[in-house]
Amino acid sequence: MKKFLEEFKAFALKGNVMNMAVGVIIGAAFSDLVTSFTTNIIQPIIACIGGAEVHGRIELFGTGNYIDYGAFISSVIYFLIMAFVIFMLVKTMNTVMGLGRKKEKAPAPTTKKCPYCKSEIALDATKCPHCTSELG
Repeated sequence: MKKFLEEFKAFALKGNVMNMAVGVIIGAAFSDLVTSFTTNIIQPIIACIGGAEVHGRIELFGTGNYIDYGAFISSVIYFLIMAFVIFMLVKTMNTVMGLGRKKEKAPAPTTKKCPYCKSEIALDATKCPHCTSELG
């Protein structure tokens, strides 16, 4: 049991797990912020478009059933805001991660193939050590 707890502790304290936990917490807080924005600012504006009686809803054939287009438009706006923020975060992270990396050039070749026996030989060789052919 002690070994299990040690392994779990090592796993839980790894950087990736801690970063993910922080990301989830920040994401939840940001989600609440966007929900508040769409509920308290966007929906009242949509309700004004429909008039004071409608409140962003359309009644269906006088049955008492409503299509709540205000809530739907708020959900679409919420989705677009969240998608844009996630896109910008991923784009920023990719840019930041790419800054530290230098583009590695392929090393210059140090060998070539003998045109006669197809063995690998030194680039500056004038005679093949395998088949003893003269190289031009």
